[in-house]
Amino acid sequence: MAGRSPLRACVALLGACFLLLLLLPTGARAADPEVVAKYFPNLPARLFYFEDSTSVLWHDTVNGAMYLSEDEGKSWARSEDIPEGEAMMLIEHPFDTKVAFVLSRHTTHYRTINRGKTWQTFETPLEPALTSNPLSFHATQPGYVLFQGTRCENTGIFWGKECHDETYYSLEAFADEPKIMLSPTSRCVFARSTKDFKDAPEKLVLCVAFDSESLDGAHSVLSSRLYTSEDFFETDGKFVNFGRGKQGRGVVALGVVSKFIVVALKDLTKDVDGEMVLYVTVDGQNWAHAKFPHGAQRLLENAYTVVESTTHSLAVDVLTHTRSTVGTLFVSNSNGTFFVQSLKDTNRNMDGFVDFEEIVGVEGVGLANYVSNAEEVDGRGLEKKLRTVITFDDGSSWTNLTTPTDLRGNTISCGNAETCNLHLHSVSTPHNLGRIFSSPAPGFVMGVGSAGDFLLGYEQCDTFLSSDAGLSWTRVAENAHMYEFGGQGSIIVIVDDEDYTDFVQYSYDSGNTWHDLKLGLSIRARGLTTVPDSTSQKFLLLGTLRRGDQTEDGRHAAVFLDFAPLQKRQCEDSDFERWYARTAQGHECVMGHKQYYRRRKADADCYVGHKFEDPVEFEENCACTDHDYECDYNFVRMCGECVAAGPEPIPAGVCTGNRNDETYKGSSGYRLIPGNTCDKTLPNAIVKDAKVDRDCSNAAVPEGEGSHQTFTFQSPIMQHFYFRGSQTVLVQLHDHTVWQSPNEGYTWSQLRPDLRMLAIYMHNYADDRAYIITDSRTVLYTTSTGKDWYDFEAPSDVNTFRISLLQFHPSRTDWLIWTGQQDCQSPGSPNCRVTAHYSQDNGRRWYNVEEYVKQCTWGRDKNLKIDERLIVCESFGIKSGSQRQFGFENPLQLVAGRELYTQKTKLFDNVVGLAKFSEYMIVAELGNQNTLDLQVSLDGKTFATGLFPAEYRLDNHAYTILESSTDSVFLHVTMSQQWGAEYGSILKSNSNGTYYGVSLDFANRNDLGYVDFEKNQGLDGIAVANVVTNPDEAILTGSKYVQTRITHNDGGSWKPISPPSRDSLGQPYECNSVRCSLNIHGYTERRDARATYSSPAATGLMMAVGNVGESLASYTDSDTFLSRDAGFTWEEVHKDAHLWEFGDSGSVLVIVNDEEPTDHVLFTTDEGLSWKEYYIGDRVRIMTLVNAPSDTSRKFLMFGTTQRDGSTVAIHLDFSQLTKRQCKFDIDDPNNDDFELWSPSEEREEQCLFGRQVAYYRRLRDKSCYIADMKPPGKLVRNCICKRSDFECEFNHRVNDNGDCVLVEGATPLQSNMEDQCSNGEEFWYERTAYRKIPYSTCEDGERLDQGKRHECPGLRGKSVFFWLSVIVLPAGLVSLLAYWFYKKSGHMKGTIRLPDNTRPSLNTDAGLVETIASVPWYLLGLATVAVSAISRIKIPFVGQLFKSRRGYRTVAVDEDAQVLRFEDEEGA
Repeated sequence: MAGRSPLRACVALLGACFLLLLLLPTGARAADPEVVAKYFPNLPARLFYFEDSTSVLWHDTVNGAMYLSEDEGKSWARSEDIPEGEAMMLIEHPFDTKVAFVLSRHTTHYRTINRGKTWQTFETPLEPALTSNPLSFHATQPGYVLFQGTRCENTGIFWGKECHDETYYSLEAFADEPKIMLSPTSRCVFARSTKDFKDAPEKLVLCVAFDSESLDGAHSVLSSRLYTSEDFFETDGKFVNFGRGKQGRGVVALGVVSKFIVVALKDLTKDVDGEMVLYVTVDGQNWAHAKFPHGAQRLLENAYTVVESTTHSLAVDVLTHTRSTVGTLFVSNSNGTFFVQSLKDTNRNMDGFVDFEEIVGVEGVGLANYVSNAEEVDGRGLEKKLRTVITFDDGSSWTNLTTPTDLRGNTISCGNAETCNLHLHSVSTPHNLGRIFSSPAPGFVMGVGSAGDFLLGYEQCDTFLSSDAGLSWTRVAENAHMYEFGGQGSIIVIVDDEDYTDFVQYSYDSGNTWHDLKLGLSIRARGLTTVPDSTSQKFLLLGTLRRGDQTEDGRHAAVFLDFAPLQKRQCEDSDFERWYARTAQGHECVMGHKQYYRRRKADADCYVGHKFEDPVEFEENCACTDHDYECDYNFVRMCGECVAAGPEPIPAGVCTGNRNDETYKGSSGYRLIPGNTCDKTLPNAIVKDAKVDRDCSNAAVPEGEGSHQTFTFQSPIMQHFYFRGSQTVLVQLHDHTVWQSPNEGYTWSQLRPDLRMLAIYMHNYADDRAYIITDSRTVLYTTSTGKDWYDFEAPSDVNTFRISLLQFHPSRTDWLIWTGQQDCQSPGSPNCRVTAHYSQDNGRRWYNVEEYVKQCTWGRDKNLKIDERLIVCESFGIKSGSQRQFGFENPLQLVAGRELYTQKTKLFDNVVGLAKFSEYMIVAELGNQNTLDLQVSLDGKTFATGLFPAEYRLDNHAYTILESSTDSVFLHVTMSQQWGAEYGSILKSNSNGTYYGVSLDFANRNDLGYVDFEKNQGLDGIAVANVVTNPDEAILTGSKYVQTRITHNDGGSWKPISPPSRDSLGQPYECNSVRCSLNIHGYTERRDARATYSSPAATGLMMAVGNVGESLASYTDSDTFLSRDAGFTWEEVHKDAHLWEFGDSGSVLVIVNDEEPTDHVLFTTDEGLSWKEYYIGDRVRIMTLVNAPSDTSRKFLMFGTTQRDGSTVAIHLDFSQLTKRQCKFDIDDPNNDDFELWSPSEEREEQCLFGRQVAYYRRLRDKSCYIADMKPPGKLVRNCICKRSDFECEFNHRVNDNGDCVLVEGATPLQSNMEDQCSNGEEFWYERTAYRKIPYSTCEDGERLDQGKRHECPGLRGKSVFFWLSVIVLPAGLVSLLAYWFYKKSGHMKGTIRLPDNTRPSLNTDAGLVETIASVPWYLLGLATVAVSAISRIKIPFVGQLFKSRRGYRTVAVDEDAQVLRFEDEEGA
């Protein structure tokens, strides 16, 4: 043995080592990750893991089969308890991790209580409703389940059915027999549908149900209401009216998100179709109107998306660009009622999904995409350029993502360094299962995107990773990949998402190094997932094989990936670090605390373990700062401070003595945001919610009393403005300062004392916007009713040509036109000219429109719905020299510029002026012989010349356009301009403004062109005017005698106002002859044109100052009168002239002496039956008395000067404590509510006006209650049969002496057009006559003067029933396939307020079309929507009623109105 060679010894040693390795336990050896593939015929429509378990369900909707894996996808078996073909819909129980349900198309369904191991059958009374979520669950009572089913009854006509939904409830998850709860319904939910909603009663249920049906069984969305019950409607059922009374109808969507319940309603207070309102509650019982600061951009159907929200804020994205999928993101205060703009121009897709997602487990951090070229996309249809931004403070501010680095730490370079940021594909274009960016792995975020100016297409992008919650980013792989996190982020797996692949990549060191793992097959990845809490090392990859690789079991593969065999050691304490979730400077604390996790270090070579244990969040409280507080109740924010909205309510027993000498402990105006955990005891902590001493004189008075507050200004008032729909008032003083009150004059503060203010412009169409012009180019503006003010620089100097500086767009609140001046430094400047610029971003950037103009304006108006990008300018033909010197030698042309004035067209060579109102654009054109012609257009393109009676030609007359609220233009033509004898005639046009006839002669006007003419606010056809009764004498003497005339038929006839028989003292009037009438002072004598006779909120009420006599007396010799019936009858309510104002929709009227200083006002709560005095202290000469523009407040504001020293004061009057009982409206029990039904047709001779009788609800005169926002429906309408008054002369026709319409001499009548009359399936068409129906008239049947000889419409109308059956029935299969396309295209996928949840969406597969049709019978829906939408226009014999009946139910279930809200929990199979 001693001679043993070294080689033999080496071999022996190697052998021993090998033998030792063989003897070692196999578990100690590291091995490659395990890969196991299973094959399926179809991809799953649903794939979900039972929470905290290894069980996975695979739902094959094509075959109606269910598969279960109990080892995270390694092995699969079909669930034999469910017959193949029966599994239509899979619904997991969101609050019981062992329970799931499978619904069939029938009444037998299946339930598992052991995570899919076995399934039990249960029965329902009806088949499931055609909704994506027929089941609703209770967060704390897992056995409580609501079931929505569909009940159908045969109509007896072929296969027609009338259907409606019913809701049943089970208390033992269908182990008991479901009981009927409510019918018919469209959606029911438990208030406690989320774990965060804890304040509602346990059994509270909310249902959207219907209170009436149409004759054909269809449910109108206007009859849908919200009902609540705490005993499943057995004995307790309540109707929620949201404080809107009868208008609390039209509920189109209901959903629960976080701690908020959100309801969307049609806004029945407005005539605009599709306008919506949101109501929010945090306890299921008290509702608040959600208010958005978005100006005139109306909230419409298909316009809301409730995105991911926290427990302290609700986030809503609103579609703000009507021609593109671009929105604006708003975030709310803690109770979800007041919203502020968070991010503008957010990107969304056609289904309402918004590119916004919060980072899981990290409070306050979220990613969003916005459209950087939104205006170009909307206006010119350009492709979107998306940019990604991140927020660290719940949307209060947004920053760009940083420029990413590569794996070597080098910054990725791109073109412009200033705009070289990372941009990521987001929610609107998902490419994987589950969330887009993050998982429960703390701080790990991934995305597919590109670095540059904007986001590139998906297949041009790379894959990026952030390990610090989005603060910094690294490119971890080129090209687009799917990605998933495991082991709480200790392992990351990615797979190519651009082409077929045979490997995946994984990383154990936070993406610094990557390893390939071969799959053994080549697939096109369809999804990559793992257990929901990302704590496992096992993953499941779904993919599709190439056609040539298809196996017998199917073409789709489920590839199980297990990385446990790598045998990484389990992490120890030293492998972890404290990772703070927010490290961005200034954003470390959210809701009063820092947030951190124990997270594995990036270089620790270990796995975390602790499977199914969610990462533990730790909180570290911060010192309280300003951001931790919000305004307390009864306080509002103004310029960053919380100020009192009015007198503070105080407890009983407080301030019982002399209120002027006492104090009490009241609110500081601030409160800690609910849920905020900041520490007030830490160093530098700010305490803002401590009680403070307040004067009892500022506290709310006891019920039955009024109160007032006086504020003294240092200078007289020039002008004042209310923000419409707000309590905020602006006042400009003669000393060029502007003061603001956020509470209807209760308190005041000066705006920007450093600036000299010249004028205030209120946005015509956005109630929350105002602009203040200064003596420099600085313009102040607010978009929040004065809560905050900002500034921009105007593009040119303020013009001194008396031309309006700002023009506003009716539908684009950010679009402005500024008309300034240039080169006008001195009076003799040779090139002084007016210039116009436009802005599309509220003054941030300006673009030139034109120079040497009189004015430029947007072509569009509120009712003139023409091209929104059209700009119309009155532009001088010669563009040189000083514009101040221009005369008739330089004609003023009218130029229309399309595409923001880049495509100009000259409309007229010589114009005098342009007026735009209602639906008309009117141009005064100067003809060759200096004749004046009126040109009228309804589209901004084609103009028609206005034709007048010969004696009223406009050649040598001035004219004043009065109004056009009833589709006719009222025009005043001046017949006498002599000073002291000004008068003219009021002419009324036909519906297109081209033909004018005399309505009233000798109408009074003043030397400024204003006319004594006023329409009643809110009631059609009623107007008051003053006429000169001595026109010839007045021309000689310069003294006019004026009488008042009133019309109740829209100017058809005028008559004097019948005088009351006795005055306010009960005495008869001296004038009692037939020549006596009531005469009232009109528009030409008012200090404030806004002080109208009537108010749209106070139906039928009118007030005026006048006298009973043969002519109108002087103002100081007049008294004050009131009418309750729109001017038919009047009563004197007080001697002397008074200012008046309507409050709370007429429940409070206030008058104050307008002849001399006074120390009191008079008010009535019974419409003048009795008056009470309220004393204001010192005697004041009141010049102005106003209420909020809507006349719905019980707080009034007066401006005047004191008798003592002449100082200017504002006096705030508060009558809100007069009564605390709100009026009651009950449509079902009208004898026991506080309203009456009244119609102006009760008094007038013509029972019908504009083809209808209209009745209005108004408060009973003797009821002591307030209305506030509890408003009954505005009106009830009954159409009348058509009469002569419902028709006007057709084009090129006029009225002759006999009152008949005849053809104008030499004119040609319009040709009859068969195509237009037969385009909508009409049975007959008619030749034209000399008449046409007035568009504003809604009359029906009766005498149809507009219809001549009748002819049958040609074509399909005459086909036989058998022809139609062959057309409809045979292609039914094709229609079924088309139905799914229409279902997605038309938005019938339920909703468009989309509420987020934590479920993972279903997989979108290549076979999605067939699978979806097989799983849910949407082809029925297709038949009722796709086919019928076309067929109904053809009027098929016998079939029209059939489809009308079938659509009766579906109209509700998939009505466009129901698409306001899209809840993600409704995204079913």
